[in-house]
Amino acid sequence: MAAAPVWSVDPRTGNPREQVAVEATAEEVDRAVRAAHAVRDALADRTVRAAFLRTAADLLAGAEEHVVEAADAETALGPARLTGELARTAAQLRAFAEVVEEGAFLDIHIDHEDGSRTPPWPDLRRIKIPLGVVAVYAASNFPLAFSVPGGDTASALAAGCPVVVKAHPDHPATSELCASLLRRAAVRHGLPEAVVSVVHGFDAGVELVKHPLVSAAGFTGSVRGGRALFDAAAARPVPIPFHGELGSLNPVVVTEAAAAERGEQIGTGLGGSMTMGSGQFCTKPGFVLAPSGEAGDRLLKSLTETVSGTGSGAMLDHRMRDAFVAGVAERAALPDVDAPVTPGAGGEHTVSAGFLTVPARRLAEAGPHDALLEECFGPVTVVARYDSEDEITAVLSRLPGNLTATLQIATEEADGAAAGLLRELTPLAGRVLVNGWPTGVAVAPAQHHGGPYPATTSTSTSVGATAVERWLRPVSYQSTPEALLPPELREDNPLGLPRRVDGRRK
Repeated sequence: MAAAPVWSVDPRTGNPREQVAVEATAEEVDRAVRAAHAVRDALADRTVRAAFLRTAADLLAGAEEHVVEAADAETALGPARLTGELARTAAQLRAFAEVVEEGAFLDIHIDHEDGSRTPPWPDLRRIKIPLGVVAVYAASNFPLAFSVPGGDTASALAAGCPVVVKAHPDHPATSELCASLLRRAAVRHGLPEAVVSVVHGFDAGVELVKHPLVSAAGFTGSVRGGRALFDAAAARPVPIPFHGELGSLNPVVVTEAAAAERGEQIGTGLGGSMTMGSGQFCTKPGFVLAPSGEAGDRLLKSLTETVSGTGSGAMLDHRMRDAFVAGVAERAALPDVDAPVTPGAGGEHTVSAGFLTVPARRLAEAGPHDALLEECFGPVTVVARYDSEDEITAVLSRLPGNLTATLQIATEEADGAAAGLLRELTPLAGRVLVNGWPTGVAVAPAQHHGGPYPATTSTSTSVGATAVERWLRPVSYQSTPEALLPPELREDNPLGLPRRVDGRRK
């Protein structure tokens, strides 16, 4: 039987653009993984790795016109958004080059022999080493920053791990273009092309996570798809780490004082954040607790004006569009749910933004309204109107894990009056914001992009310098002669790496 073709599709029309590739067979996945495994030692030199990452960033930036054109044709995200995403992707690669050069990610500890301890200490030297081949599952909503050249790939390569990417079917041409640029960067530094490869197809993704030479996986996508791969990774004869980002509601709590002080501003900010990118950001604020009464009404009036002024837009594909239209219709039909701005179909190929409101008491206990506490991918948010802080607590206690949680407070509450609410939000998310909006994830050393399940399947971050830790494991060498030690662990520190010796930072 002939291999199934992989088509690039225009989401604005639903029409095929071009055949990009064919879906990989099990044999082709096996060849890609074995080729990656065979070249893993080629990434051992940190200087070469850092140079490779920088050149990859330069080549992506240099091909901006072609990359943005390809991505826009396949995602309808628009040149402005994609130009910014490409710049972010290049900056991310350069940031990991700095991480590699600095070397702190190796987490080196040296404890010298000490017979006075109880029990006595032998000479112990600890370092982190790469896991091996990493499988990366590309995201639909970020064809650059969370796909072939994105954070999972960049951090895995920074760790010294070859990567096999399962391309997302919504942007196969962009995936192939970016992969070719990464491979060109590798060759420029004497690295084999097999350090980065791409496969296409649903079955290829399943084969990839099951392959015995794949040592870890990174995923960004739906709860259903991510959980299936997570379970497959755990069910292997040799289970592997699976770092999945699956879904997030990203709750927002607006205090009554905040609504009274600046309700109009909060409504405008919320409208801009929840409609950004047609509501297809993983950090979209999808659930808001806002007060009943006049102050909350002013917030909703501002939100209504902002969302009403947002034009209809295409989603990443028609399957997502149809799921959005069905999902908001199901939620809007629930008792006591109103739609001040009705979300749904904007046209044959587009969706229109909107929001729903519901009394918070409807969500305090399990029931049919629980659908409002589940992510709906697209330009919609749910505003639950509360009458008391007890209702806030009752609803927050029922929320799943999230990537973000946001607290909107008044100036007078910044002296600690809102500390209790902040404590309630902190267990729910990996990033907690005060008086901001969660759409926008800075690539910074202190960033954490992750959260309790189902936001992610691990406690790690997929953005920022510490994302590299997902693809490493620690090894201790005990009583090992100097000549046999890796250079990073030798006494004279020939590579000048940061490390902790006998408990002190050197």
